[in-house]
Amino acid sequence: MRTPVPRAPASSDVIEIERALNRISYLNSRVRQHDRLMAMAGLRLDRAAVALLRQMADSGPMRPGELAARLEVEASHITRQVQQLQRAGYVSRAPDPDDRRAQRIELTPAGRDAIDRIRATSSRGMQMALADWTPAELQRLATLFHGMVDDFLAHATEDEEGDGRAGVPAAVVRTF
Repeated sequence: MRTPVPRAPASSDVIEIERALNRISYLNSRVRQHDRLMAMAGLRLDRAAVALLRQMADSGPMRPGELAARLEVEASHITRQVQQLQRAGYVSRAPDPDDRRAQRIELTPAGRDAIDRIRATSSRGMQMALADWTPAELQRLATLFHGMVDDFLAHATEDEEGDGRAGVPAAVVRTF
């Protein structure tokens, strides 16, 4: 069932939320920001590699096709990225225990260390940016963000069950 497109104009609050999300997405996708994060973490990884490592750290070992689906990219992209990360020692391939013909990709200790350094560096930067916020404000923001992402994901799932992509753009969902 396709999610109906609202006929009434969006409220000013929803428009402001959408504007804020676009600003966050822009900030998150800036090359200079990524380069600064990598320099502070002492790593040389491109954004695609970081996205793959983050997904692996969050989800655990998985087949390349599943990883491609979660990241919403072509399987060939995952194959190339995994090969590069495997050569660098960040991921390894292991037989899938459910189907020995298939392989699962998993983080190596070096991959786990890399993602831990990225997350620690990113968290320190966020901590500095939000230093003037009270603990209650931070907790409220985290709760609201998680609720919003859950709603976006539920809405995106409804759209995908219909014919597609009329709801929340995947780029907005991937931002978080």
